[in-house]
Amino acid sequence: MPLSISDHPLVKHKLGLLRRRDTPPWLFRPLIRELTLLLLYEATADLALWSERVETPLEVAEVSVLAQRIGFAPILRAGLGMVEAALDLLPTADVRHLGIYRDHATLLPVEYYSRLQGIPTADIYLILDPMLATGQSAVAAVDMLKRWGAPRVKFVGLIGAPEGIQVLQRAHPDLEIFLAAQDRKLNASGYILPGLGDAGDRQFRT
Repeated sequence: MPLSISDHPLVKHKLGLLRRRDTPPWLFRPLIRELTLLLLYEATADLALWSERVETPLEVAEVSVLAQRIGFAPILRAGLGMVEAALDLLPTADVRHLGIYRDHATLLPVEYYSRLQGIPTADIYLILDPMLATGQSAVAAVDMLKRWGAPRVKFVGLIGAPEGIQVLQRAHPDLEIFLAAQDRKLNASGYILPGLGDAGDRQFRT
């Protein structure tokens, strides 16, 4: 299952609110967080577990405990809006920020910041970025994590364009991609249609 497009009614409803041109930043941001929670629920469905015996108030019970360490790699700056929800779900996760922006003239990624010092401390890293447009920034992020030594990487986003999905799958066929929707196409400026505009601008009113 390299590509998963959510079919959940709540995801579709909240994404519809997010797309609206008149949705203000104070509503846009919590919608990003809510969608992130729903998508992470699906992206983490295959995490390994082990069993542990604990004392309940009444007796000993066998419970499940996560057997894998999870990390998040948000792509600055739009990915910042997804981190809070991710940490609500997994508060002990490792967070490694990646600074990558798209050059508006060439549409190619420019890497300007990375917190990939030392060695990976998680078994799985989930890249967080709302928009998978040209796919170039996502490819660069996966490249950075793999060069660093991340054992396993997934991509979690909100909307993907067919062109960007294809670019990312071609560069990293082993990568699992989780999205709320696949849209029609990119325009000449590299924006997703119908999309929702610039996710970073709409979150931070810039």
